[in-house]
Amino acid sequence: MVTKSNVGMDVDLGGIAMRNPVNTASGTFGNGRQFEGFYDVGSTLGAITCKGVAAEPWKGNPVPRIAELGGSAILNSVGLQNPGVKEFVRQYGTYLQGLRDKGCAVICQVAGHSVEEYVRAMDLFEELAPFASGFEINISCPNIAAGGAAMGATPQSAAGVMRAVRGHTKRPVVVKMAPRDVAEIGRALESEGADALALINTIPGMSIDVRTRRSKVCRPTAGVSGPAIHAIAVRMVWECAQAVGIPICGIGGISTVDDAAEMILAGATAVSVGTANLYDPTVAARIVRGLEQWASEQGVSHVRELIGAFEC
Repeated sequence: MVTKSNVGMDVDLGGIAMRNPVNTASGTFGNGRQFEGFYDVGSTLGAITCKGVAAEPWKGNPVPRIAELGGSAILNSVGLQNPGVKEFVRQYGTYLQGLRDKGCAVICQVAGHSVEEYVRAMDLFEELAPFASGFEINISCPNIAAGGAAMGATPQSAAGVMRAVRGHTKRPVVVKMAPRDVAEIGRALESEGADALALINTIPGMSIDVRTRRSKVCRPTAGVSGPAIHAIAVRMVWECAQAVGIPICGIGGISTVDDAAEMILAGATAVSVGTANLYDPTVAARIVRGLEQWASEQGVSHVRELIGAFEC
């Protein structure tokens, strides 16, 4: 039995107060309620990040949407299926307010295919979602007005989204970044008022069924996530942390306490557990307990002392 330590575990993710550094990655945790049969989400986690929601409903991509890749990763092309902000609040608002009341921060992810769609979704969230501790802007959505390139593919396009939404909320804004040019794009987002950054999103990949000669998912390429991308994510978190002065939430292949600790040492203030939730629904709760033990073993009085403490 592990004895509870006296190490402080609370962190501040750009104005989002978290009782501990453990968050969940959008799209891998439902909206929290789906995991209540495994542990008390509101009394355990530092935060949850809800599935991405747009101003209006999106149908998402056709099936197949997900394929396993040898046990170390998955390929997904869900397409951000969501019911729209109004229906999302109707279905989950009361539950999410309950999480806030228990001390678990609720981060609502905002999606859009254009700057105007992001702004419209943000306005609806501002009006209808008092339970939101802050917002995560997913700038990996394709820009339909610019030929389908990701909204955050360049410093200029990423900054444009951030500039547009910043004036529509006084609550903290975290930006979910694609795995490209993270230092440069991170600086651009910080300059436009981002309170924190979340990285990385999935890495583009593809997998072919050699018998049918077709993609294993509905499109030729899709997003790779899971333990196979962890080392890449740690490197990008470290690179971005050297370039910006705002907090980072580290995401990518976290499935163990050591994975989460690596992210913190690389410069992450908080960590998000993603794909691992899909095959081990208790993993995030175990990482909460394990991080406290790790911090105690490191001889610090607060986990914040370990943020960016990597030494080459």
